[in-house]
Amino acid sequence: MNHNIHLQKLVLAALMAALTAAGAYMVIPIGPVPIVLQSLFVLLSGLLLGGRWAAASMCVYLLAGIIGLPVFAGGSGGFAKLLGPTGGYLVGFPLAAFLIGTMTARGGGKLWRNLLALIVGTLLIYLCGVTWLKTVLDISFGKALGIGMWPFLPGDALKIAAALALERSLRPLMAEQRHATHYGTWPSAPHQDDA
Repeated sequence: MNHNIHLQKLVLAALMAALTAAGAYMVIPIGPVPIVLQSLFVLLSGLLLGGRWAAASMCVYLLAGIIGLPVFAGGSGGFAKLLGPTGGYLVGFPLAAFLIGTMTARGGGKLWRNLLALIVGTLLIYLCGVTWLKTVLDISFGKALGIGMWPFLPGDALKIAAALALERSLRPLMAEQRHATHYGTWPSAPHQDDA
């Protein structure tokens, strides 16, 4: 991989980790699992960065929270958060980002493939989150689904739609940046001679 492309991916991965942290501050508390915007950036990182870089981005986010930075829901942090009711969702972030990035890497930007990857990635976050929620709260699987998944599905449908729209808007800008990085200039519009 070209050094400049590597640097671009590194910067984008750091940006996605920072956006995920910012999304944690947009909280609507509705029980042990709050509504947050974090998962939008998990999905978007998979679409934009590919599997490895997206997973690395989410691992950086998790590491920041584990060492105590206030990047988890509501501005919390620390390793204990991973052991609480929402820990499974957090652990699911890098897994989902990797899966989405891997599924879409060879898709050529096809909408149906991106949509499928986002749905599967979201379900993977729920698999990790609801399973852990059930264990931590010592409740039935049905009850865990009721408080840890069902209320969030409409919002996640909106996040999937937003991630698809953002990817469609950002992909051309990223292509221009790659062109500029490779050739040393930004592509310019054709000149019109006024002579």
